[in-house]
Amino acid sequence: MSIKAVRDALGYAERHLGIRRLLLRPELRAEGGELLLDRYGQLINRSRSGQLAMRKLLEAHLKRVVWDANDFPERLFPFVQDETAYAPQRIAIDAFVAFGRPTVLRRGITTGAIAGRIDAGEAVEDVAKDYELEPSEVEEAVLYERVA
Repeated sequence: MSIKAVRDALGYAERHLGIRRLLLRPELRAEGGELLLDRYGQLINRSRSGQLAMRKLLEAHLKRVVWDANDFPERLFPFVQDETAYAPQRIAIDAFVAFGRPTVLRRGITTGAIAGRIDAGEAVEDVAKDYELEPSEVEEAVLYERVA
């Protein structure tokens, strides 16, 4: 998204909604190149002149972000196969685990390391055994690497 769109969103939030320091607030969302402002249960699309966005469309994505006590995003569980709010949360992106690289959360093994071993010709079962993972976790890590 353009810097102009970000500036416009900041100006709108301050002038019309009384929100200062919007970039530090959890109400600001970004989705598919659009800036959205979560306000009173509605998503206002700042990239499209304040149009209301369809909340149901983005709820599943918003539920996969874990916020810390200071309202900063702490962890993201990206979608791998199923794009519903209740899809498995096996893969995580967390700044405090593996320097923010995607990992299989249960063991802290990066998805890149797992995919690298599979790409080198190792069997899923062997990789799973070495890392004490379920074969389905190995497959999901490889799938994540392929689509990310």
